[in-house]
Amino acid sequence: MPFELQPTLTGTLLELRPLRDADFDELYAVASDPRIWELHPEPDRYKEDVFRGFFRAAMESGGAFAVVDRKTGGIIGSSRYFGYDEERSEIEIGWTFLARAYWGGVYNREMKQLMLRHAFQFVNTVIFLVGPRNFRSQRAVEKIGGVRRAGTVVRSGRESVVFEIGKAHAHLSN
Repeated sequence: MPFELQPTLTGTLLELRPLRDADFDELYAVASDPRIWELHPEPDRYKEDVFRGFFRAAMESGGAFAVVDRKTGGIIGSSRYFGYDEERSEIEIGWTFLARAYWGGVYNREMKQLMLRHAFQFVNTVIFLVGPRNFRSQRAVEKIGGVRRAGTVVRSGRESVVFEIGKAHAHLSN
């Protein structure tokens, strides 16, 4: 069974649905906050021209989601699947960001649990690539059970630390 990269995933707080071209303005309204990107390897992503490139790549990836607050119906962020490797039984979750009002754990936890639960129907391992100085995101991945692999990887000229969650070790609440 092939990996379905853009299902609609529904939780108590959030709905993750495929990202659409029409979502640009609402998602950019979230992404235009410079504090979201201050620890990120691309700290100027809050600028519209830079974010346009990010958004275009998200659309082209075929695995990007709009993260919707079920209570308000508004888009509060985005995430995506990337790099499905059937042979290694692995996929990446990344490019995640949330509006600052949703920082602090419960929203990120539910988003990642929805994505992990779906991914583990197809793969045994999910990886997360995080900038070496993005300690906020590293802590967030650790909070959901991510374990840091030794060393770093370089993709598109950018160094990242790698975290993984294995299907056998995932702690997913229902």
